[in-house]
Amino acid sequence: MAIYSSERIALFIDGANLYATSRSLGFDIDYKKLLDVFRAKGRLIRALYYTAVAEDQEYSSIRPLIDWLDYNGFTMVTKPTKEFTDSSGRRKIKGNMDIELAVDALKLSEHLDHIIIFSGDGDFRALVEALQYKGNRVTVVSTLVTQPPMIADELRRQADEFIELADLEQQIGRAHIPRSGNDRDFADEPFDDEMDENAAEV
Repeated sequence: MAIYSSERIALFIDGANLYATSRSLGFDIDYKKLLDVFRAKGRLIRALYYTAVAEDQEYSSIRPLIDWLDYNGFTMVTKPTKEFTDSSGRRKIKGNMDIELAVDALKLSEHLDHIIIFSGDGDFRALVEALQYKGNRVTVVSTLVTQPPMIADELRRQADEFIELADLEQQIGRAHIPRSGNDRDFADEPFDDEMDENAAEV
């Protein structure tokens, strides 16, 4: 992991994409450990987590996770999901956070040396190029070991560094402790209300 101790770094986490990637690798992320790993590597200025939330539901399973992250060192960026019906009559949910992540990364870039994006979405290639033009180093975190890979080839080629998420499992993976059905660990709350990347696009 090529991060220098003097670098001002920030994490930009595409929540839906990271969740899908970690699940495809078969492990859950301990977000406290995630922060600790990057705090030890450089001067962590900010850790931003992006997710859409279905606000019209009586209970959203992602809400406890959002609250937990909000109180434990993350800056939460959320917006309501939007429901629509496509041309074939299928009900879909829109909740893409790409624009919010890109705008924030560009706004904060002048205060940072190294930007770390947790996503494999090829749409971020142009963002990475723009950040590099402004003088930032950019690392992307995703995986190549799944079939198909979760990271777009053009994004990996554009980034200065690529971190294989599977290689971080021992450092940021959550220990599975058997517990009763009434016990809940909000740091590992499932993202039932997150949509997959394709469903989120219109």
